[in-house]
Amino acid sequence: MRYILLNKPYEVLTQFTDETGRKTLKDFVSIPNIYPVGRLDYDSEGLVLLTDDKQLQHRLSEPRFKVPKTYWVQVEGIPTPEALENLRRGVDLKTGFTTPAEVALLPEAPELWERSKPVRFRANIPTSWVQIRISQGMNRQVRKMTAAVGYPTLRLVRASIADLQVDQLQPGEWRELTKIEVQALTEDMAAQTAAAGTFKTPSKGSEYWPGGVRPADAKPAQNSAGGYKWGGFGAQNEAKTPGANARSTGSRGGARSGGNGTFSPKPTGSKTGSNRATPGKTGSKPGPKSAGRGTTSRKPGPAGGRSGRS
Repeated sequence: MRYILLNKPYEVLTQFTDETGRKTLKDFVSIPNIYPVGRLDYDSEGLVLLTDDKQLQHRLSEPRFKVPKTYWVQVEGIPTPEALENLRRGVDLKTGFTTPAEVALLPEAPELWERSKPVRFRANIPTSWVQIRISQGMNRQVRKMTAAVGYPTLRLVRASIADLQVDQLQPGEWRELTKIEVQALTEDMAAQTAAAGTFKTPSKGSEYWPGGVRPADAKPAQNSAGGYKWGGFGAQNEAKTPGANARSTGSRGGARSGGNGTFSPKPTGSKTGSNRATPGKTGSKPGPKSAGRGTTSRKPGPAGGRSGRS
């Protein structure tokens, strides 16, 4: 098995072929039959792991195994404590909430190589560096996260995958993992697999919110895939309360309950003969045109009470 750690340069595709002639991994690594674990955007830099170990590749790529990745992000402006806290809790990307992240404002810029194309920034707006550690893999996630809190990304570098660090690798350089690194990575992935054994993929109709807190302005049944299921212990307790979630039981009576699991009769003073079957309702038949005209099968009920419905 081969395990290759590459520092992917700026504007290089995380694949080995490209019909339009852009640079790919093949321009830097000529080892056959190895494939990248996950992806790194064309305009991002940093660590990419390549291997022919399909089992390890699956474990590292599968989102439910929660493999952490650390990014150094140069953003426009200096994020406020509130913006950083928002990144930590999770950000609404319209397509769903991000899971909580480890976020820290770096006191100074990390020591990095010069990018092949200089970063474009506005002279009158300062820039700063933020370290973000996530285990999700949504499309262009980090860039969308910083933009969502008001601080667009100018430069993005993946600094680590699990415990593998970029260290002294320069853009385009690669090295093979040591036996100790491979063993540690394999053991870590085995532990992640065991921990994910009880994991169940959430249904699309469920509600998920970062930290289990449902926003006050959120719409019911809104799906934010990738967050935490709203409700937690409260939802379990609610399900144990009779009638608290009667509609979900699928019973006709529950769907018409008054909130306490009991049938709610029609208001008093209803018109005599109001028990006539209504066409269109499940299991009912339309009554004859002469229904309600003194027939013995449809006697009016007591005044002010429920009609004579058997």
